[in-house]
Amino acid sequence: MARMLLAVVAFSLGAAVHADEKRPPNIVFVLADDLGYGDVGCYGQKRIKTPNLDRLAAEGMRLTQHYSGSPVCAPSRCVLLTGKHPGHAIIRNNKEIKPEGQQALPSSETTLSKILKMLGYATGGFGKWGLGGPASDGIPAKHGFDRFYGYLCQAVAHNYYPIHLWDNNKKILLENGYMKLPDKLPEKADPKDPDVYKGYVGKQYSGDLIFDQARDFMRQNKDRPFFLYVPTTIPHVSLQVPDDSLKPYLGRWEDPPYIGGKGYLPHRTPRAAYAAMISRLDQEVGKLMDLLKELGLEENTIFVFSSDNGPLGDGHAGTDANFFNSAAGLRGFKGSLYEGGFRVPCIVRWKGRIPAGQELTRVTGFEDWLPTLLELIDNEKAIPEKIDGISFAPSLLGQKQSPRPFLYREFPGYGGQQMVRIGNFTGIRQNLLGKGKVQPNLHIELYDLNADPNQAKDVAAEHPDMIARMDRLMREQHSPSILFPFPALDPKKDDPKKAVFD
Repeated sequence: MARMLLAVVAFSLGAAVHADEKRPPNIVFVLADDLGYGDVGCYGQKRIKTPNLDRLAAEGMRLTQHYSGSPVCAPSRCVLLTGKHPGHAIIRNNKEIKPEGQQALPSSETTLSKILKMLGYATGGFGKWGLGGPASDGIPAKHGFDRFYGYLCQAVAHNYYPIHLWDNNKKILLENGYMKLPDKLPEKADPKDPDVYKGYVGKQYSGDLIFDQARDFMRQNKDRPFFLYVPTTIPHVSLQVPDDSLKPYLGRWEDPPYIGGKGYLPHRTPRAAYAAMISRLDQEVGKLMDLLKELGLEENTIFVFSSDNGPLGDGHAGTDANFFNSAAGLRGFKGSLYEGGFRVPCIVRWKGRIPAGQELTRVTGFEDWLPTLLELIDNEKAIPEKIDGISFAPSLLGQKQSPRPFLYREFPGYGGQQMVRIGNFTGIRQNLLGKGKVQPNLHIELYDLNADPNQAKDVAAEHPDMIARMDRLMREQHSPSILFPFPALDPKKDDPKKAVFD
């Protein structure tokens, strides 16, 4: 299969070169971490300043019905890179592998980065990987990346002043050494005293180091097509940000201290920190945009910005999603297959090709990026056959396109969930895992997003035909996984053709 794909890619590349000597467009894909649908100005955010992302949207297209691959980190990234939805993808939940890393994405998997590398692209990943730890079969180098710099492990990425980062297979030691500190302030400490937080700040902020390396990659590869993938850790907790970004937000609103615990570090002004982290990310996006212009690559670069899932819910690690309206009024947060858990902001700019200042309402998902980007760079022949993604390149280019037949998600975490969207209807199963002697909840909740965008009224009883259609899809789109078993959906041991709920 891999040899066949290589042959097809090589043929496609040769044909493209002979047909048009102009170099293919670059691709820059910035992926925020736990950034909510409503955390960006052009999506309605009022308290946090994001002028560069707003400019990107004004110069490109804003997607308003775009869904991440999963409501949590690792499986979402897997869907993005493989073009397979969570019912078929290898990685379906976060699964830590000690001493450092997560469940590895096998090197046998075909990924967007592998294809682009075979097409002659320089490929670089900078940020949080989450699909395999050091020396595993899932490291970036085995998935087509010429260069990777950042965190291999999601757990290590909870700290913005880590002891080390990875430069390909080399561990880079940093001038930060406070990882041994407790994640909670001492009982007698005054949470309003700035001095008690000094030990939680290091010398080298990982976000700065990562984006510096990303820009160097662009400069080094300015004379050839490149794929720059930047899965930044911002604004995932812990809440940590340098003072120059924090100061503009201090004193703007009431901001009770977060004393820590739950595995994440404390912060004296958590609301200001969250806002500052997003604004700092916005500045970094602006620097990437400016560098493209400086290098003369602005009009020959497809620039994508999105988020891996929805915002973290309130009362956890110091975040305050309700205060910032981070989910933009949508129901649910990270970990949920209600809209707020995985409908994400997404902006696409390709100057001169994608109409500026437009809104795309087509339903799209992370699995669609692999075929979409390959079609945009005129290499449709390189699109693998067995994927779930559907190219929406025509829609981005302002052309008519039939709607996506359906969008499917499943998640064996947070109680066990399934979701199908068909048109304006979304069907959801919750609590599929059950607890103790409690049987899985098989009821499909149904919501009409056109009439009820906040998913407040279950209209399942009014649409039996739609429920039957969704039930069938929920059965058909799930394939059993040894790594991530889902008892309510997997076949019974005594009858492999049946699932537990049959």
